[in-house]
Amino acid sequence: MSTLRVVLGDQLSPELSALDGLDTANDTVLLAEVAEEATYVAHHPQKIVLVLAAMRHFAAELRERKIRVDYVALDAPGNTGSLAGEVARAAARHGARRIVATEPGEWRVLEDMRRWSARTGLPVEIRDDSRFYATRERFARWAHGRRSWRMEHFYREMRREHGVLLDDGLPAGGEWNYDAENRKRLPRGLELPARARFAPDAVTREVIALVTGRFGGHFGSVADFGWPVTRAEARRALADFLATGLPSFGDYQDAMKAGEAFLFHSLLAPALNLGLLSPREVCQAAEAAWRADAAPLNAVEGFIRQILGWREYVRGVYWMLMPGYGGSNVLGASRPLPAFYWTADTPMRCLHEVVRSTERHAYSHHIQRLMVTGNFALLAGIAPHEIERWYLAVYADAFEWVEMPNTLGMAVFADGGRLASKPYAASGAYIDRMSDFCGQCAFDVRQKSGPRACPFNYLYWAFLLRHEQTLGPNPRLAMPYRTLASWSAERRAAVLREADAFLDATLKA
Repeated sequence: MSTLRVVLGDQLSPELSALDGLDTANDTVLLAEVAEEATYVAHHPQKIVLVLAAMRHFAAELRERKIRVDYVALDAPGNTGSLAGEVARAAARHGARRIVATEPGEWRVLEDMRRWSARTGLPVEIRDDSRFYATRERFARWAHGRRSWRMEHFYREMRREHGVLLDDGLPAGGEWNYDAENRKRLPRGLELPARARFAPDAVTREVIALVTGRFGGHFGSVADFGWPVTRAEARRALADFLATGLPSFGDYQDAMKAGEAFLFHSLLAPALNLGLLSPREVCQAAEAAWRADAAPLNAVEGFIRQILGWREYVRGVYWMLMPGYGGSNVLGASRPLPAFYWTADTPMRCLHEVVRSTERHAYSHHIQRLMVTGNFALLAGIAPHEIERWYLAVYADAFEWVEMPNTLGMAVFADGGRLASKPYAASGAYIDRMSDFCGQCAFDVRQKSGPRACPFNYLYWAFLLRHEQTLGPNPRLAMPYRTLASWSAERRAAVLREADAFLDATLKA
């Protein structure tokens, strides 16, 4: 029986379930570059280059294994521009009797995939994505009947179930979580490692030219493209992180520094989310580094928690709450996204630095996303859909299943606590403590009000005041609400006026 096996752009793994049982004599693997995937949001050009270049290299690797590949380039004659259209054309070209695919990462693609059978008249088998530690059904069993979901509880269960960082069934070192040790500011003069970047080869350069011509108007530059686009490059990136980043990752994972995008972070999320690396091999390599005394436990546990804990958890939350999750807006936020998220044209240095770095690299690390761009969107009451679409567009590692819960649940608390136990709101003091951004800012982080005061300071208190009825009962916010309880009505009104005046001026700029 001739089978058409469909591989999506974020499924570039030889062990993909869609390829199980492949018959090299009769089956064909389809990879298609389609315009709808590059434009449903205006993706950063580096993200488009990354996906298309990785797809082309993966197709070449399949052909080296004598697998028949039908590859449809973005500029191929007759390209319909849609995944469904290319599946239908390929099925007809090859006389396929059935279609096999691995479940996609995004709800909208799954809905499209479920219509392929009606469109082609062929049976369509959609297989589980076995590349994750937990299937969607496994997460649903964990979540069922719980009054609240918390990543830490899920993470510990995954550690036990998969034997990760355990000694005789107990957590290595005696603790499940070493996060308290992972909040250090970068010391002055600390030498930062030169991180591995990968010069584009001929295939990638061809993609860069194509993307520049077709998507040059999108936010972002391709000039500094250096992401791994093959499994071999991704393995070298992993080795580089283990040697140069992981030993200090734990201590400084929350730190920020002007002009330094990468610090000690892994830079592996794009490769992981495309399938060039598996979460199991990455976690196993990190644990092996600790057991070989090549990295401290707080660094290794913190890194593994991001993958085995957070990455798996947000995927489970996404599939449990879709399709309605995208409309979450518990706090009723409605302001438009400020223009400086696209231009970096703002006197707030922290926001300027993060947006400019994002434009250059299609990357910023998790604290920059959460506590700078996300924190401002939360405090300013930016409409969740607008900030969520921005994150999806601008980052090379952003795919909806991982980006949407991080944005709606973690960054702007739009889901009211389904994902996280509190909103991650902070004044300028947090940014000053964890970065060097404030030293040369046009605003003074020490001033709480007035024209030179850091906007984060009065926006923070105005946010708590506006949402006191909703957030006041949250035990994790008890301390700031005790402070607010001592404020006079006049002081409360003054903070709200100052915040509104700043936002009105900022959003009109």
